Amino acid sequence: MTKLEVAASTFPFLYSHDGLGAMKHLQSLGYDMFELMVFPPHCWPREMSAAQRKEYKAWLDGEGLRITSFCYPLLDNNPNGVDKLMREYTLDRYREAIDFAAELSCPYVVAIPGPVNSLINPPHQWMLDWFVEGMKSLVEHAKGTGVELLLENVPFTYLPTAQDMVDTANLIGPEIGINYDICNGAFIKEDPAAAIRMLGDKLKNVHISDSGYEEFVHTRLGTGIVEPAPVFEALADIGYPGATVLEIITDALQPGADPDSDIKASHKILADAGWNPLP
Repeated sequence: MTKLEVAASTFPFLYSHDGLGAMKHLQSLGYDMFELMVFPPHCWPREMSAAQRKEYKAWLDGEGLRITSFCYPLLDNNPNGVDKLMREYTLDRYREAIDFAAELSCPYVVAIPGPVNSLINPPHQWMLDWFVEGMKSLVEHAKGTGVELLLENVPFTYLPTAQDMVDTANLIGPEIGINYDICNGAFIKEDPAAAIRMLGDKLKNVHISDSGYEEFVHTRLGTGIVEPAPVFEALADIGYPGATVLEIITDALQPGADPDSDIKASHKILADAGWNPLP
């Protein structure tokens, strides 16, 4: 089969670069596909001028590069929060991300169920109903834009498993796909390869990184519990046509941090397992 493509996330540069600067930096490492984080001040469509938005598109088109996905990490807001104003605020930011993704010919915006408070949470059904209602409104907003919403499995939400993603997507409608995060699945002791085979053609985007069981992180591959080889075999089995995003979260501003080395070392491990190598 054709080797799988690898994209690089701008996550390590959330506070050190703006989104365009982060992509230019990743291009200098050899990447031509990117997952762009949507988060202030990194890339926040609400605060971007028309000239800034055009600068992104002009650079991508001029260099022949592409953004494979937008990811909105929800560090400050919540699509299933108990406050209706918070839910509406969050959905408005998603709408802006969808519109900007359409401008940049980016096919996917990754949507994450909101975080929960482990001490006392709203009833599960309340949160699910709020989230499904919100995602349906975003699907409606995305019609005709060429942008598809993808649900992501995240351990600290009330919908952490691959099966949760399938069940929730079915409640929202056929227009929504799934972004499966390998590290997140491994952290909750889910079998990522089995999850991929179960997801089948609903799987549109993949994140990969590493973690231990003691602390939830997204570090360089080869340092924890994630095994890329079975993941590659499962992706090959379902004929997965999309990108695998290296979502290595090493904060470039921290003393001693070296996200470039972490990204390149991780990509080498992927290449050894069957993915496309860096040029």
